[in-house]
Amino acid sequence: MAVTMPEKQITYEEALTEYLARYITDNRKETIEQVLFDRTRFLTVVLEDIYQSHNASAVVRTCECMGLQDLHIIESRSKYGVNKKVLKGSNKWISMHRYKEKGANNISQCYESLRRNGYRILAMDPAPDGDSLFDIPINGKIALVMGNELEGLSAYAIEHADEKVRVPMYGFTESMNVSVTAAISMNILLTRMRSLDFTWRLSEDEKASLRLEWYRKCVRRSEIVEKEFGRTFTARVLPSAKE
Repeated sequence: MAVTMPEKQITYEEALTEYLARYITDNRKETIEQVLFDRTRFLTVVLEDIYQSHNASAVVRTCECMGLQDLHIIESRSKYGVNKKVLKGSNKWISMHRYKEKGANNISQCYESLRRNGYRILAMDPAPDGDSLFDIPINGKIALVMGNELEGLSAYAIEHADEKVRVPMYGFTESMNVSVTAAISMNILLTRMRSLDFTWRLSEDEKASLRLEWYRKCVRRSEIVEKEFGRTFTARVLPSAKE
């Protein structure tokens, strides 16, 4: 005798995603799926007390363009500033984690959060005693920590990292601009990472969560559309719940 399997109950988030998709062009949805396919949380960037808004914004934009989903910003002494002309809307599509509690050790809190999520913390420093980014092993999740434009990383950030790393340089000048360093470092690590045979892409659950978040941002006045959908969804689900 054939056994009929019960239908999977669709969640509110799944139903809402399908509903919002009606308001988004096929071309836009295809772009979103391609970006989700190439997105990663395997590598993340941490910025400590960047005080020039154009530099911080340039790093945000580069992270998004290179496929990183998360960016961590420590604001112990300098507040993160926004330069919209540099950002070009890139901040809409990535997850910003900010550490700015007054009187707290924001670096420590950031590091603790990263380690809970399985990251190896690499402190960027131009000193020659650091390992080259071309040579470090890529066998797990990496958090790349960068300091501000004038002083670089704090002593605490370097001492409590798992390793000190650098971009090899061959000229007289001792260091590069932080946004340039970020771009070169990401290119080195992502090129190496994407050539290896392990899972660096997002999970299906992560993709589903971001897809809904991005759909909301693509649909004009999505909060109104979602409110109307919520009433319809509740009316459809509640009767079965009473049964």
